Amino acid sequence: MIAETVCAAVSVAGLGIAAVTAYRKRFLRAARIAAYSLVPIGLVMTGVVGWLADTAFSPTAWAGFILLGGSWLLFMATRAVERRGGGTRKERREAARAAGRGDAVAPAASAPSLGQGAGAAARRPAATPRAESSGDDFSDIEAILKKHGI
Repeated sequence: MIAETVCAAVSVAGLGIAAVTAYRKRFLRAARIAAYSLVPIGLVMTGVVGWLADTAFSPTAWAGFILLGGSWLLFMATRAVERRGGGTRKERREAARAAGRGDAVAPAASAPSLGQGAGAAARRPAATPRAESSGDDFSDIEAILKKHGI
């Protein structure tokens, strides 16, 4: 009962302020103030204020909100651990096995292959030196990157 009275008083006060604002020829601002001042009485008329008042004084509702918050925190903590840990247990186990075997590099991959490609590289003409202006462009870019710590 008190909440409805307070909401009605707030709405009437807001409409009064909107009327004064409209009298001062600030119609857009007055319309916005009137819209905001009609919200509390609208909430009372739809029953939202009564529902909130019943919920605010109910210990069962507060226990439910606490349980919902706890479940949300638990869910977020498990998501953070999952992202930090690298996936599921099965994925971590497979990654550990792959790291233990050393299959990252093939045994013959360390020796350079000298096939048909070597002769083609020898026949290619030497690269021409770049113009001085392109070097200046890169030095400017490097200076900008160093300035930003990149």
